[in-house]
Amino acid sequence: MPRIQRALLSVSDKSGLVLFAQSLIAAGIELISTGGTAKTLRDAGLTVKDLSDHTGFPEMLDGRVKTLHPRVHGGLLFIRGHDAHEAAVKAHDIPPIDLVVVNLYPFEQTVAKPNVALHEAIENIDIGGPSMLRSAAKNHDSVTVIVDPADYDEVATQIREKGETTHATRRRLAARVFARTAAYDTAIASHLAQAFAENSSSDLPPALTITAPLAQPLRYGENPHQKASLYGNFHRYFKQLHGKELSYNNILDLTAAAALIAEFAGDPPTLAILKHTNPCGLGQGVTLREAWDKAYATDKQAPFGGIIAVNQELDLPCALAIAEIFSEVIIAPGFKPDALEVLQKKKNLRLLQTLTTSLSKPLDIRSVGADSFLVQERDLKPIAVADFKIVTRRQPTPSELQAMHFGWRTVKHIKSNAIVYVSADRTLGVGAGQMSRVDSSRIAVWKASEAGLPLAGSTVCSDAFFPFPDGLIAAANAGATAAIQPGGSVRDSEVIAAADERNMAMVFTGNRHFRH
Repeated sequence: MPRIQRALLSVSDKSGLVLFAQSLIAAGIELISTGGTAKTLRDAGLTVKDLSDHTGFPEMLDGRVKTLHPRVHGGLLFIRGHDAHEAAVKAHDIPPIDLVVVNLYPFEQTVAKPNVALHEAIENIDIGGPSMLRSAAKNHDSVTVIVDPADYDEVATQIREKGETTHATRRRLAARVFARTAAYDTAIASHLAQAFAENSSSDLPPALTITAPLAQPLRYGENPHQKASLYGNFHRYFKQLHGKELSYNNILDLTAAAALIAEFAGDPPTLAILKHTNPCGLGQGVTLREAWDKAYATDKQAPFGGIIAVNQELDLPCALAIAEIFSEVIIAPGFKPDALEVLQKKKNLRLLQTLTTSLSKPLDIRSVGADSFLVQERDLKPIAVADFKIVTRRQPTPSELQAMHFGWRTVKHIKSNAIVYVSADRTLGVGAGQMSRVDSSRIAVWKASEAGLPLAGSTVCSDAFFPFPDGLIAAANAGATAAIQPGGSVRDSEVIAAADERNMAMVFTGNRHFRH
């Protein structure tokens, strides 16, 4: 391949652009650019040729037509060394374009905004960008194409050292282009299918197409004999600050922890400890250290090798307490410098900063074999105390209402059948994943006993209705004075009567939280 002589740059994401362009100019490469990209380069003092001067045709229709021109696509697509192609571009005065740097209008980010207008989404559908990318990628034997600023350094280094890129690099970059344009088209198709659907109440796509870039390879899956990798935009939501690479199980656990702690955004200092995606302790306090003490007291065995999540910047007193045991991962919105210094001394501890609590696509997708997938909305339904339906003669006390609200947000993140005993600001006993709800209750009572936490005056929370009074009676016998559950059983009246007989307060939420 001859040396790169001419580059076309047209980007929405301008991060790293100026530095990369400077490296191209230093290598004697002519820069052609459009609109805002050209302005950014000129503002940095760089010499750049407007695309309209290159094509001899002005941008028009508010920029909708600027790169769709034979002098652009001919310069990208002609096969170098092919006699007929060389003759055609010479006859029509089409110079080669050897390097294309394009990233696309931010369609995905636009439609992720709440209540985005349809016309705004449509205006953010890029036409010229994908066309240039595909032309350049198709002709990767001769043309280098960059769709991601993360590739600037590698390309700049190769150009500086050799004046060109390697064939292996061009092939890899071309494959990235088609993966990106496929994902882009999928996002557009999914959004428009929903926007144009006759049944506009559905938030599920009429067809499921999954395209996700490789985020990072993993050492193995749930077990060492299983191969695994992570795909998608994980690193937009989590930034690793310290520790060795994440494992498959780490990622499952920490995303479960992030979902749980997001329930308590805006609450007083809250700390959750999880193991195998199940909460084994949750606490709130005036400080994170106090929240840690309450969460850890729930179960002092399960947290070994667990995941810890907090709802605010992690400070030194809490970090010192956490450092006394072995944990796999800590996730937080931030870490105070002295806390980070303490925790970074543990080489096997991963520290992750949560960059956002929002989800761009709030869907759960599971493979169920046979080339089939289950898709559902995430269980994000919020609940407030005002939504509770009190069904017993005795009204809950303010403290019981607070415990119900705390516990209901917790139990939805425990595997079904799920039972958790709580007070107003802490978990006392957790029972998860049993075939019988009564068994889950027994385990929760036993765990509380093991931890030395009395259940007298506690609130019992059940992710689904009590099908028989026996589960509620067992909770009352353990010391619970209040209960929160969805309701909806054919025996609700019997369960309510059992609660009334024991002077318990009980509320129905109207929504269950099965978690398989």
